[in-house]
Amino acid sequence: MNTKAQEAKGLGPADIGKLALALVVLAAGIVGFYYFSDNPNVPSFARVVGVLVAVAAALAIGAFTAPGRKLRGFVAESQFELRKVVWPSRDETLKTTGIIMVVVVILSLLMGLIDWLLKSLVLDWLLKLGH
Repeated sequence: MNTKAQEAKGLGPADIGKLALALVVLAAGIVGFYYFSDNPNVPSFARVVGVLVAVAAALAIGAFTAPGRKLRGFVAESQFELRKVVWPSRDETLKTTGIIMVVVVILSLLMGLIDWLLKSLVLDWLLKLGH
């Protein structure tokens, strides 16, 4: 059988514990940031670094859960697919941008002409017939 079909659904108790620990670490970083905001001995830089460390630690803990492994696999596959993309050259990009700009100007003029014609037709011609 396919191993993907045999994967268990849902989170196990270890994953729930890891996610709870990650949430506690993140909350501790945020609470610490505000707790030390009134203390003049703790510079703002240290508070920001503390939050960044808490976020990094929470992400690291979460990366070792089932959803974290799925996310890492998705990111790895996305990076692999991005290597396959054939990006346009600078010349192709400039030509395409120029064509789009010309088309936008032409369509804007055409829409303005249609608007002017309809305004002239309705306001100047049809409304004068009623008088």
